[in-house]
Amino acid sequence: MNYDVIVVGSGPGGYVAAIRASQLGLKTAVVEKAEIGGVCLNWGCIPTKALLKSAQVFNYINHAADYGIEIKGEASANFGAIVSRSRNVAGGMSNGIQFLFKKNKIDQLLGTGKIKPGKKVEVTDDKGKKTEYEAKHIIIATGARSKELPNLKQDGKKIIGYREAMSLEKQPKSMVIVGSGAIGSEFAFFYNSIGTDVTLVEFMPTLVPLEDEEVAKQLERSFKKAKMNVMTSSSVESVDTKGKTCKVKVKTKKGEETIEAEVVLSAVGIKTNIENIGLEDVGIKVDKDKIVVDEFYRTGVDGYYAIGDVVSGPALAHVASAEGICCVEKIAGLDPEPIDYGNIPGCTYTSPEIASVGMTEKQAKEAGFEIKVGKFPYSASGKASAAGNKDGFVKVIFDAKYGEWLGAHMIGDNVTEMIAEAVAARKLETTGHEILKTIHPHPTMSEAVMEAVAAAYDEVIHL
Repeated sequence: MNYDVIVVGSGPGGYVAAIRASQLGLKTAVVEKAEIGGVCLNWGCIPTKALLKSAQVFNYINHAADYGIEIKGEASANFGAIVSRSRNVAGGMSNGIQFLFKKNKIDQLLGTGKIKPGKKVEVTDDKGKKTEYEAKHIIIATGARSKELPNLKQDGKKIIGYREAMSLEKQPKSMVIVGSGAIGSEFAFFYNSIGTDVTLVEFMPTLVPLEDEEVAKQLERSFKKAKMNVMTSSSVESVDTKGKTCKVKVKTKKGEETIEAEVVLSAVGIKTNIENIGLEDVGIKVDKDKIVVDEFYRTGVDGYYAIGDVVSGPALAHVASAEGICCVEKIAGLDPEPIDYGNIPGCTYTSPEIASVGMTEKQAKEAGFEIKVGKFPYSASGKASAAGNKDGFVKVIFDAKYGEWLGAHMIGDNVTEMIAEAVAARKLETTGHEILKTIHPHPTMSEAVMEAVAAAYDEVIHL
């Protein structure tokens, strides 16, 4: 059967691209070898947020007395039930994507896809049967998986990746997590909250190394306050899995030390799924584990495109979705605006949450800007005080000359819901003065954005 568009992969890049293609009148099919919705929906973004919500609820219960609530007896975390809820949430979302496919008349081609010359895709089903399909346009959206280091080989039992971390049969008493990016930090918060003894090891000098340094330091303080063992400027040299526990040899500034743990979680990054999908046969170029594309995601071979984690740029679900829409709209003859990769929000769903967009203070200075920096602590926020968690702040950075909003960096409750204000304002080229004169509702966490801007311009009221 011939199609206008075949998308290989049904993650947040692939399924969104397919739906938008169908909306634009293109006959569309999606190839998927595993679950519809890809890693993000089934084994990433969605189920992890369900786990984190359970951890948050457990934290609330354990601190109920702080809110004047008396609970008789001791609360306990039912690990199996927590995991089961997470899987049910993911399953429901996956069923939702299948409904959207039916609604938009998108064909599902179940099996392993391999692109071939002549704008063809070969799909091998679970019985080994091969079927070939043709399309005018083929979009590669095969995503990525947990990266393995030579000295940290995953066996799925004692040394695990994120996929196993959200579906273990029993809660480990102790865990070493290697890498403090979003994945590592979120799992550190989750397991620590439900009672696992967690050690978080980060090679760089600060946690969440892509974030503003002040944000990173606040997260470290919050994690240590929660009795987590945090080791920065440290590296895991080896893991001995021969005994009942893992013996993890960690190199620190002070020398080497060995930590024992039931499980080691490797959260050191991702590896693209570009092997054995036919790139070499078609002649598609790859550079540093990424498919080379232009601003509209066209490869160097006519009719073949790539989006999401397989191309350069932030490996984030919302980025993949935006790339899919942009790619398909260009295919359909529209005139989409290329994505501004300098205005991509990033979120980490720990407690406190982290959200950011644009330049850090250090990056702005290195770029040569004369800057105005404003910071408003949650300790001065009425809503944060009422909510019972005053850890965190909002930090904003402006160009002193023209008032351009260069960056926003937030840590605290609800900041992942607040960052979109900064993203939209930067997209609209809004100045600091305009944000300052925009009335924010009281009492809200979002007031902290206005107050931080006011601090940058020496007009802050509540500090």
